[in-house]
Amino acid sequence: MALFSSLTPVFIAIICVLIGVILKKTNGEKEKRENKSKPLSRPWVDEDLKDGTDHHLEEEEADEEWQGLDENVAHVPFFAERYPEDEMIKRSKMFYELLNKRRSVRFLSDEPVPREVIDNVIRTAGTSPSGAHTEPWTFVVVQDPYLKHKIREIVEEEEEINYKKRMGDRWVNDLKRLRTNWIKEYLDTAPYLILIFKQVYGRLPNGKKKTHYYNEISVSIACGILLAALQNAGLYTVTSTPLNCGPQLRVLLQRPANEKLLLLLPVGYPKKDATVPALTRKPLEDIMVVM
Repeated sequence: MALFSSLTPVFIAIICVLIGVILKKTNGEKEKRENKSKPLSRPWVDEDLKDGTDHHLEEEEADEEWQGLDENVAHVPFFAERYPEDEMIKRSKMFYELLNKRRSVRFLSDEPVPREVIDNVIRTAGTSPSGAHTEPWTFVVVQDPYLKHKIREIVEEEEEINYKKRMGDRWVNDLKRLRTNWIKEYLDTAPYLILIFKQVYGRLPNGKKKTHYYNEISVSIACGILLAALQNAGLYTVTSTPLNCGPQLRVLLQRPANEKLLLLLPVGYPKKDATVPALTRKPLEDIMVVM
């Protein structure tokens, strides 16, 4: 009896340990199930920018019905302009030299820019190829000083959070050498801001959703053509991707929910005292592989 009494605390301790192990295992399995059901947290990802190419349409909209394009588009003769080889080489070199002067400029003058030039460069961007010729882009041109300042307020507020919390030390340190931060004076001073929205889907005449294939790739190509057109016109910009500002800017500019902000470009002439980082570009042998 004395032996049993002396062993009782040991038995109680063992039972407590077993109960603790069982509870820990149960909670661990529950946590695993919860974590499995939750997407991984990546605070630097712009949730508003997610590509809608793979977005599953509602069941009643997911049929194979006509998407609003003519079944038989008329084909017309194509007359291509051909250049002699020496002229091709000359033109390709001149265009490279022009584009090689392109730099991201953060110090932009408030000097006026002819509106017709802006119209023409956006027309040029609109010549870009797109998936099934859906042309899933909207170029919002902002010249109103009040709107530009509201955009700056929204961007700077979010960018400060990005730099201090979302982006992480590595990203922030990589940007230090470029001397960039969350202060975006050029959003006020540039005569124009061009905000490029991708349309993740369109609308058919009957109101149903229209698939926009490869919408992000299509709009990204259009942005590249726009940058080349701006350089050709003697205008400068800096490619700005304001992280987590999309929803607010979309509401401010009264854009529909199917449009997601892809890029923001302040456009104008450089200030007389503008500076840029002394960067170099990779040589051809580092970026091209000939098989």
